[in-house]
Amino acid sequence: MIYSTATVPVNPAGEIRLTREQAWKGLELKARDARLFLPEGLCTRCDVSAESATHFVRDATIAGADLREIIVLEPLTKVTFFQATGPREGAIINELFEDEAGTLWLRFYCYLGLRDKAPDGPEEQAEQAQFDSDKGYKAALLSTLKRTRELLAEGRL
Repeated sequence: MIYSTATVPVNPAGEIRLTREQAWKGLELKARDARLFLPEGLCTRCDVSAESATHFVRDATIAGADLREIIVLEPLTKVTFFQATGPREGAIINELFEDEAGTLWLRFYCYLGLRDKAPDGPEEQAEQAQFDSDKGYKAALLSTLKRTRELLAEGRL
């Protein structure tokens, strides 16, 4: 199994300050359409195909892989992506929280397996290394916050 986590401050020194509501809106937009947040060409399709009061279903093609995710929003707090189909199975979570000092943080964590691959085999080990690398999910969190600030500046948030 793959377990990875990364946490970054929402408002590091020198950056345009985001409120919890603005950071949340960015996370929600990313959940609904990853194309707005991922590098150009990485996500070629991202459609909400069903929606209810508790969740929505997103069908996407990311890095050439077709996937379906059941996405649960816990307003202003957490987005959970359950991997229903695609190369991975499990859950990916993006969570906003404040520490004791009132600092707002964005945390990513996941617990995943690779479908049709040996548990803890070379493919999972490679994926684990990628997730934990400088180009992994910490970079994705920073990119999400950067794009949220850009959307805010453009008046689209």
